Parts: sequence; C-alpha cells; structure tokens
Amino acid sequence: MTELLNYFQSIQIKGMGWILLVSLFLLGNLPILIIVYIYLAAVMIMRTFLAQFPKGAKLGLIGIYGLLLVLQIVFVSVGVFPLRGQTLMYFPAKALVVVMLLFPLWVERFVTTNNQTAFYLPTVEEFATVSFDEMRRDTDKLRSVLAATTDAKDKVSVAHLKTILADLPRHSATRYINHGTLTDDYFEAATATLDDHRLYLAVSNTGSAASEMISVVTRKQFNHVSLAFDRDLATIISYNGGDNVYPPGMNAETLEFFHQKAGASILVYSLPVTVAQKQFVIDKIAEINREGSAYNMVGLVSKHSAKPNIMFCSQFVYKMLKLAGVAYFDKPGGDVRPTDFIEQDYYKKLKFEYELTF
Repeated sequence: MTELLNYFQSIQIKGMGWILLVSLFLLGNLPILIIVYIYLAAVMIMRTFLAQFPKGAKLGLIGIYGLLLVLQIVFVSVGVFPLRGQTLMYFPAKALVVVMLLFPLWVERFVTTNNQTAFYLPTVEEFATVSFDEMRRDTDKLRSVLAATTDAKDKVSVAHLKTILADLPRHSATRYINHGTLTDDYFEAATATLDDHRLYLAVSNTGSAASEMISVVTRKQFNHVSLAFDRDLATIISYNGGDNVYPPGMNAETLEFFHQKAGASILVYSLPVTVAQKQFVIDKIAEINREGSAYNMVGLVSKHSAKPNIMFCSQFVYKMLKLAGVAYFDKPGGDVRPTDFIEQDYYKKLKFEYELTF
C-alpha cells in the first residue's frame, strides 16, 4: 500500500497544474470534463504507441485507458452532476472527478517504474505550462475553443451518451454482422435509374446522437453522407447504425432517418457518370450485400478497417467513387469526412441540386 501511495505522490503538481485543476473544479461542467477525459485518454494512448513497451503491455495499457475513460464518463454523468443543487455531497464528488483526471498518469507511472523503461512522464506542470506570450498569440484559438465548448454543452449530453453506450453492443469491429438487408426490389429500383447518367451525394445534418457527438470533434454541421442513384433519393444508401431496425453496416435509408431533430437538413448534389460506371457501383453494392458489412465505429478514431466491408459513411461513399473511377479528390479513405465531398470539389465536378430541411 505504501508503494502504491508513492506512485501517486510521484505525480508532481505545481503552478499551472494546480491552476488548471482548481479551474476545472470551480468552472468545469459536464461537457468540459468529458472532453478533457477523452483528450487525456487519447494523449496517453498515443504515448503508449510511441513507448518502447512489449506489444502485450501496450495492448494492456490501452485497454486500461479505455476502461478508465468509460468509468470516468459514467461516473461524472450518472454519479456526480445529478447531485448538483440537490446535496452538499456534490462538491466532494466533483473534487473526486477532478482527481480522476490523474488516474491515467498514475497507471503509466506505475507501469514504467516497474518495467524500468527509459520513458519518463512529464509533470502536470510540464504537460500544461503555457507562457503568457503564447496565451496572447492563441487568444483567437482559446475563444474558438470556448465557443465550441458552449456549443458542445447540448451535444455531449447524458441522453446522447446513454444512447451511444447502449448501442455499442450491436457493433463489431472485426466481423460482418449485416447480411443481405438490401432486397431485390432495391436493386431493381437502382437499375431502373441507368438512363439518368448521374450519381447523387446527400450530405446531411441528421441530429442523431452519434452525429451530434461527432460534430463536437469535427466542428462541422454536416456529419453524414449517403449515395443515391436517383434525384428523389428513393435509392439512398450508406453505412449507418441501422436505426435499431437493421444491423449496423450498409443499409438503405429513408427520409425519416434524416429527421431526428428540428432543423435537420440534407444537401443534395449530382455527379456525372457513364452507364457503365453507375452499373459498376450497383454491382459493387450488391457484392457487399452478399458478403456482409459492419459499421466501422472504431475507424472513426483509428482511421483503419479490420476488413474491406467494415466502413463508416464517408469511407463507403469515397470507396464507391474511387472504384468506379469518378473520385474527384485524393485522400486516404479513413481520413475522408462527409464535408470533404463538398469542400474538396476544386474542379467543380458536383452540381448542387437542392436542399431539404425538416
């Protein structure tokens, strides 16, 4: 026990470190604390990748950081902030929430000390110190972060977190779980559009829990993209969570899917293609439908897929365009965001068709 306390005491907190911790205690709300937890976990995972640990130790540490992150978010969301304004126990509970920020640092210090590896953890002061000159230079950035944090207050809500956590067991990062959800009627409707020499891209702001959370990171209003073979979007398709009807993966979509909050909207663009290119995309989608698919939730962070048909929405749309020879920008599939289809259209290949608002 004494040895464990020594590890805790080895995390030195000075100056700016104390200021940051006290500021989080006094001013930190639920969205800010969750963002700090996620940021620190991401930093520690990156440090683990760069450290000279055995592969098993790296995987173990990453697993611990992930578990700590889940426990931190659940505790602060369910066990602390519901006490606000209800009982004085809120204040010691919030103090514990701030102390929990140091848990990943203690875990790393414990591991590195016991393995005697030449990998040293900076103090909290070294990790967070910023000069006044740098603060003045970064005033605009700080204001932007504060504005984003204010916007995140509603998006990183307890309800959204519960929705996402409840949905996680339906997903798989390593195997295909969605098989044959597209019917013969769908492919007949898609084939009937071959006289229309266009593919249609629908970039949307759906208002789903996942979309709202993603927007906090991307700072983009539109965080979903779909592919359709007709202008009216009767054949619209993408990778999604299945809307609790189908397994996560490649699924047909309906307009009701996009209307999950007031003010949700869709921007529809067309891209000229040949009959052969359009038929190729239809055939490729039929192939994925036969082989199976899954939604690449892990890839949203890692930018990689365990199998070819495990993708997220923008990864899927970009792959279809790339394979058909009609991609109009070049980017690794895992790095493509929904808004890239608009923002990367430097050669004006797309034609704006219309906007739908709900």
